[in-house]
Amino acid sequence: MVGIVGYGSYVPRYRIKVEEIAKQWGRDAESVRRGLLLKEKTVPGMDEDTITISVEAGRNALKRAQIDPTEIGALYIGSESHPYAVKPSGTVVAEALGVVPEVHIADYEFACKAGTEAMFVAYSLVKADQVKYAMAIGADTSQGAPGDALEFSASAGGSAFIFGRDGVVAELLHTYSYTTDTPDFWRREGAVYPMHGGRFTGEPAYFKHIIAAAQGILKKSGLQASDFAYAIFHMPNGKFPLTAGKILGFKQEQLDPGWVVPLMGNTYSGSSPTGFSATLDIARAGDMILLVSFGSGAGSDAFIFKVTERIEEVRDKAEKVRDMLEKDRIYLDYGQYAKFRGKIIMNE
Repeated sequence: MVGIVGYGSYVPRYRIKVEEIAKQWGRDAESVRRGLLLKEKTVPGMDEDTITISVEAGRNALKRAQIDPTEIGALYIGSESHPYAVKPSGTVVAEALGVVPEVHIADYEFACKAGTEAMFVAYSLVKADQVKYAMAIGADTSQGAPGDALEFSASAGGSAFIFGRDGVVAELLHTYSYTTDTPDFWRREGAVYPMHGGRFTGEPAYFKHIIAAAQGILKKSGLQASDFAYAIFHMPNGKFPLTAGKILGFKQEQLDPGWVVPLMGNTYSGSSPTGFSATLDIARAGDMILLVSFGSGAGSDAFIFKVTERIEEVRDKAEKVRDMLEKDRIYLDYGQYAKFRGKIIMNE
């Protein structure tokens, strides 16, 4: 049995409401809320970045795993907003978590599926008996250009998963990936904000890859939608994952736990993993969970997990995603948000 032995997430306390962004750009807030199924989004604090988010998520994963950090033989971080262009995020995180020095480290990028990319490699190393434990993290402080549609959803947060063979809380049964060269979203070196193809990001990008990956793993496993307690799809907004799920034959009650996160508007490399983390917070032994990510560029990773009885032992050893989303929220106006995100650029 190979799977997750510990999991944890981190979500910043700062928020900005859809109404605040809409007011700034003369948009109708109600139409935005209905169109995207979003109410507000997380905003990283001025002292928060992908590294600090990864550290907090990793600490929560270690609390649940209850293992010696030095037994982790690999640590991978997937993000589209690594703070350094030349210097790994992983070395700082590994040092803070006490994982160093005998550890293999790498940073991954693949837009919003960089987190599941890290998960796939971590799982594969454990399965191949190359390491005893491997940690995978998806974390981001994503940005959208001022006035762009992404500004309503691109936000911050992250989740960490420790893979191993001992004390598994969710066994990984099957994996599947589907990838093509579909340039729906990109950012050139030196550009401040990413660009996207508007509606092109939906039908030929998101839905094509999400649905193909889900259908592929269902065919590979011989399972069908009714076999799952929960299904989580990448969450660029609240509407897309619900639409994809219904196309694939999933019912509303199977999808609800996964979109606890997009209701906060979290589009980042850990968004589908954070939805998965939120689902583990409520799942029971024997539950089957489908997780399908999406990364622009474009590709999807699909996973099928089966929850074990150990989930009851570890669930309350770290803070749950729902509690992070709801407690101690600090709301910003647009000016504060622009300051926090460095959107005011002074030219000399």
